[in-house]
Amino acid sequence: MTQPLWQKSGIQIDAKIMRFLAGDDVILDREFFLHDIAASKAHVEGLANIGVVSADEAAALKRELDALADDFKSGAFVLDERYEDCHSAIEARLTERLGDAGRRVHTGRSRNDQILVATRLWLKEKLEALETHCRAIAQVCLERAAQPAIPLPGYTHLQRAVVSSTAMWFAGFAEGFIDNAFRARGTRELIDANPLGTAAGYGVNLKLDREHTTAALGFMRMQVSPIYAQLSRGKYEMAVLEAIGAAMLDTRRLAWDLSLFTTAEFDFVKLPSQYTTGSSIMPNKRNPDVVELLRASYASVAAARTEIEQLLSLPSGYQRDLQFSKGSIFHGVRHGLMALELVPDLLARLEWNEGAMRAAIEPAMYATDVAIEQAAAGVPFRDAYRAAADAAASAGQGRSPEASLAQRVSPGAGHDLRLQELHARLGRLDV
Repeated sequence: MTQPLWQKSGIQIDAKIMRFLAGDDVILDREFFLHDIAASKAHVEGLANIGVVSADEAAALKRELDALADDFKSGAFVLDERYEDCHSAIEARLTERLGDAGRRVHTGRSRNDQILVATRLWLKEKLEALETHCRAIAQVCLERAAQPAIPLPGYTHLQRAVVSSTAMWFAGFAEGFIDNAFRARGTRELIDANPLGTAAGYGVNLKLDREHTTAALGFMRMQVSPIYAQLSRGKYEMAVLEAIGAAMLDTRRLAWDLSLFTTAEFDFVKLPSQYTTGSSIMPNKRNPDVVELLRASYASVAAARTEIEQLLSLPSGYQRDLQFSKGSIFHGVRHGLMALELVPDLLARLEWNEGAMRAAIEPAMYATDVAIEQAAAGVPFRDAYRAAADAAASAGQGRSPEASLAQRVSPGAGHDLRLQELHARLGRLDV
């Protein structure tokens, strides 16, 4: 490993302690590396604006930062155990190529605001992906909800309850993922604040051009307080994981439905073959492994959020504990986004088994219709309820699932799905 940036003369470095301190940073920082380079370029421009580096030095530094980014993307430069982290690697490269100009690049900043800004840029990118996936899921659900509705048993307590439909099922998840898309955007607006220039949490005795770095890096605003910049580390990461977690909770419910609906006992749904796997011992099996892992993926997101929350039992100011938050956000964000990316195609291509669904609709499932019709005719609802309960076994006489759905005229129900309203709300995300 190269000499640590913080190394003082006369102090012996213990290799075991250094390995513990570095942890997995050099591997995890590969995710942040290009963002750290982008932030370094903006910082160099800001230093040039206040005369800390000359125009020629700034041009050379930016040229070398671009070259380092290209080398990283091509594999010519590898961030590995030679370095403590991405920050030390960038500074070492600049110093190697440019000497004193490279040594000046760290003027006015700390590794604390370096990792804050690189993480913030990375999180914004991931929230854009989250919004994209949620919008894609909602769009597919709306398209399938607009197709001719097939009667589907509606369940409460996992017991057959009333007549529902495939259109109602898709519309329900469409609205949920529209909410999730708006939440992703709102979270992005929350965290869209530039922490670069807050240094180690108390500012520096230089009039840094923070307005320039804010604009250059595409932030909506500057994070003003250096102390809050440190306090927001972990808090903002939790907000991102909560936004992903909300989408994954809906995904878990959806996956649970499909897990049940694909069993032989239900036989309501056939999955595309690409979303199933075979058994290693039972030749007759096709297992819904993708659906099961979609169901499981919320756990990774929730665990990551919990780990960060536990790290935040801290006083104000930077504490090294927060280093461990990197692994948490990578783990949680990666699992969540990988899962969500698969959902639109899965929903677009699953097939309903209309015969099995119709066969599962039993006469008692019309009892609620009977009770409400009598109540609408003037019978006190509790009297109508008891009469319908007593005659539940014959409630379906002369009725069809289509008629039940057609009579469900409350807004959003079987006859009045309000898909145009949902389309309009989804479209507001384009504005």
